[in-house]
Parts: sequence; C-alpha cells; structure tokens
Amino acid sequence: MRFNEKELIFLSRQPSERSAELGMRGPKRGDVVKRRLVKLIVNFLFYFRTDEEEPIGALLLEQCRVEREDELVFSIVFLDEAERKYLFECDSRTQCVEWIDAIMKSSYEFMRKNLVFYRTEIQRLTGKDPLEQYGISDETRFQVNTGLPPLPPPLP
Repeated sequence: MRFNEKELIFLSRQPSERSAELGMRGPKRGDVVKRRLVKLIVNFLFYFRTDEEEPIGALLLEQCRVEREDELVFSIVFLDEAERKYLFECDSRTQCVEWIDAIMKSSYEFMRKNLVFYRTEIQRLTGKDPLEQYGISDETRFQVNTGLPPLPPPLP
C-alpha cells in the first residue's frame, strides 16, 4: 500500500480514540517485547518510542484479526500475511478487553456494515432512505444487497 509519510505523521498527532503505553512485540523472529506508546486513531494503530513525538510505525487495521492471547495479551494478525503477528501486553485484563473492542470497531468494514444496518432499519421504520439527502444512496458501498449473507446487528 502506498502512503504519504507527512500525512501519516500529521494523522498521528490527532486526538486518539485510545492511547496507552503497552508492551509490544513485532512480527520478526527474535523480536522482544518493548514498551511503546500505542495510539489508535481512526483505523491506524500508531506506535512510538516512549520519549519521541514521531511514530516509528503504523498498522492499518484493515483485513486483520484481533485475538486475545491470554489475560493481558492480545495479537493482531493480517489475513494476507498470517506470519505477520504483533503482540501487545496490557497492564490489566480490563485494558486488554477495551483495546480489543476498540480495534475491532475501528475498521472501515465494521463502520460500513453499521451504516448499512442502520440505514436499513431507518428505511424500514420510516419508509425513507436516510442517505438520499446526501446524494449517496445509489453508491454500491452503501447497498444492502452486496451478495454477502445478512449482517448481524452491530456490537453495543
């Protein structure tokens, strides 16, 4: 994927949905756990050395799986690169659960499914398409019939 480094740095300075110092181990063989400032901003997970302002890396949280490894550890694995696994160590079980939940809800696909679900519900209740006023009701990405199975209700 191509990206603009200056735009990513700018994005990394925006207010985060979630931020904490976590233990982090990268995907390379022999990587050790290091303390990193981790910030979730939109669908990017930025990580910083604890004493620096610019990120040393960013993970685009699309096409990935977030799993709990144990009480204090969760992992992120990218679907097209199963060997590319990042581990994050939290300070508490609650913090671990909160990070997993926030990351799962940050993907574009999760937000798109929620929009489609609520669009369908509003249309069913009111008889009106809530996206019509924005001129985007015909865009395929917002269509209910995508050839996929019906969507489950969004997580609370």
